[in-house]
Amino acid sequence: MSGSLRADPGLYEFAPWRGRPRLEWPGGKTCAVWVAPNLEFYELDPPANPHRKSWGRPHPDVVGYSHRDHANRVSHWRMADMMSKHGFPGSVSLSVALCDHIPEVVEDAAARGWEFFSHGIYNTRYSYGMDEAQERAIIEDSIATVKRATGQTIRGWLAPALTHTPRTLDLIAEYGLDYTCDLYHDDQPTDIHVASGQLTAIPYSLEVNDHYGFFIYNMSPREYAQTLIRQFDRLAAEGEKSGTVMCIPLHSYLIGQPHRIGPFEEVLRHIAADGRAWIARAGEIVDSYRAQTGGAA
Repeated sequence: MSGSLRADPGLYEFAPWRGRPRLEWPGGKTCAVWVAPNLEFYELDPPANPHRKSWGRPHPDVVGYSHRDHANRVSHWRMADMMSKHGFPGSVSLSVALCDHIPEVVEDAAARGWEFFSHGIYNTRYSYGMDEAQERAIIEDSIATVKRATGQTIRGWLAPALTHTPRTLDLIAEYGLDYTCDLYHDDQPTDIHVASGQLTAIPYSLEVNDHYGFFIYNMSPREYAQTLIRQFDRLAAEGEKSGTVMCIPLHSYLIGQPHRIGPFEEVLRHIAADGRAWIARAGEIVDSYRAQTGGAA
């Protein structure tokens, strides 16, 4: 039987939840909470990728494009103001092309003290089928463009539209990035095995991602808000034994709609008032984890 099993890919070590070394967050907080707004740019009529269509409808998809364009015209500002009101900085999953197409949104996020990591160049161009030179060019473009636009050197990566090649994790580590958001296997940071350098997987989330909440699980705004509150309350309680991480991944064209922003504010108010949350940026969480564990991959 064992001879027929495929080899474990070896991305990370198996570590059962019970019996792990204790993680402690600053100030005795039990759950590190980070908010990940996806600031994205979608093309109306992107070049075709043979592995996956960019839009569900035939191109040009005016409906899909304009729905998402609400983010950069209106709902980013509504979402960002709500986050600032309650003391939540963003760690931005950035379509790097936004720096050139709509720099006002990037400038606003930078002015708020938000952290940036790369979500590829466009969210309508996928990693599937890329050769190594193409993938390297995207990483290099991301580093240079964000540095020029914000002064920041990106530390993290979330693959465009969550698409990868077998070399993605090794390449981002080689270029000196510290963390990936592309693995969904744990509620604490994890050391990732890479060919060179050092890479940490920070907990991101599909389960409480607003895209999944509204598009996949068909939640109402209030149901989604209650899901976030239940997620935090459980992680904060379990974090008393060893610190946990909660990510709130957002797309402003969804959460920033007028009928959804009210319940979302209730979530921010609840977490901010609870007393157990370390409200942080992604890089701060990775730094704290590495300081405690050495972060050896």
